[in-house]
Amino acid sequence: MSASVKSYAAVDLGASSGRVMVGRVGPGTLELTEAHRFPNRPVRVPEGLRWDILGLYGGVLEGLRAAGQVDSVGIDSWAVDYGLLDADGALLGNPVHYRDARTEGVAERVWATVPAAELYAATGLQYAPFNTLYQLAAARGSAQLAQAGRLLLIPDLLAYWLTGEQGTELTNASTTQLIDPRTGDWAYDVAARLGVDLDLFAPLRRPGDPAGVLRPRVLEETGLSGPVPVTTVGSHDTASAVAAVPADGERFAYICTGTWSLAGLELDAPVLGEASRAANFTNELGLDGTVRYLRNIMGLWLLQECVRAWGNPDLGELLRAAAEAPALRSVVDAGDAAFLAPGHMPERIADACRATGQPVPDSPAEITRCILDSLALAHRKAVAQAQALADHPVDVVHIVGGGTRNTLLCQLTADACGLPVVAGPAEAAALGNVLVQARAHGLVGDRAGMRRLLARTQPLERYEPRGGTAAWREAEARLTGRGAEPAAV
Repeated sequence: MSASVKSYAAVDLGASSGRVMVGRVGPGTLELTEAHRFPNRPVRVPEGLRWDILGLYGGVLEGLRAAGQVDSVGIDSWAVDYGLLDADGALLGNPVHYRDARTEGVAERVWATVPAAELYAATGLQYAPFNTLYQLAAARGSAQLAQAGRLLLIPDLLAYWLTGEQGTELTNASTTQLIDPRTGDWAYDVAARLGVDLDLFAPLRRPGDPAGVLRPRVLEETGLSGPVPVTTVGSHDTASAVAAVPADGERFAYICTGTWSLAGLELDAPVLGEASRAANFTNELGLDGTVRYLRNIMGLWLLQECVRAWGNPDLGELLRAAAEAPALRSVVDAGDAAFLAPGHMPERIADACRATGQPVPDSPAEITRCILDSLALAHRKAVAQAQALADHPVDVVHIVGGGTRNTLLCQLTADACGLPVVAGPAEAAALGNVLVQARAHGLVGDRAGMRRLLARTQPLERYEPRGGTAAWREAEARLTGRGAEPAAV
């Protein structure tokens, strides 16, 4: 390998699987290969739904061994969940899964102390029942929290096990509902009023900061030669994915697709007004102090759960059949919390259609088409509202993540938004992870330079919108009980 090309291991953990990818970066070069992929299977125990964090850590170690010698390691994962450590640094039980039921009804208790509007004005975070703040409120009085000397978000916990050093990465911390997006620091007043001890958190780190070096025991287990630094990246996987949007300029929207769809804009400042809160947009932090202004949509979780219920049929055949099914016959609200929990997804989708007086899809192909139409409709609404609320018009929508492989969803999103869609890269989170490491080591420049390198080296697919958006406005009206909008958005 040329001395000007370096290798970086990206540990990228999703809600259903983890992977260790190796990125090779140099002048005009950006290559990504998979070293190891492993399942992420949550476990239901008598206390509730838990992450198998030890299994994930084992997968990370196997992945680093498979990766071979690298110049740095970076870690990203899903947001909001955490592990608690005792005073000796030992883990106090497996981390609770964000889909666990313990936060049901907790938000209302929090709002009794800090009203929802005040909470949004201070933290800019959309309401989601699993936000870390609500998890901590649910855990108040528990033996685990009482014993805890430290709280580490999932990527920071794994980095601690790899290096022995503790930190709290900012892009992920911004999903806790305890960060002020205007300052990039803790929302001290919110924490004080709600009795959250911010000393539980390790010092804040930012993407590009050093996070230690692999411990000798880790080097021994992985076969790597030290020292191998661990570099802080945008450890919320969406922050890494947005960093890997191959956009030209600022007039773009993005949709990070996978288990979730996260649709929005990259801004220089948060949008904290009441209209933004009412529309349930979030202001999470991104690379270089940017704001990820977006809405969480249930995403391909809806289809994943249906496929599981159907006994895992061939997905390609299912999507081909869905493409032939009637368009926009039935749609559901893809942001509805009724779809959050696992299990019985086809029945819940049928119930939602029945409740809104629409035809009930009764075959896997029809249900799949309903899901994809509904996701495209949710993408349309989020992109349109984000532009209006932020006063930030866009000319193109970039779709990144696993959903780029779903060509039907990409085309339907272009149709619904009435904008061209550029799909790719599929492994955006891993690529963003790699590029932040490379930038920290001087191999790439600013965000614009990172994005130019992505556009030159990664396969991208462009989808042009077909027809007008009148049918999509009518479908949207069916869900809201209003007449169709008089003009396209």
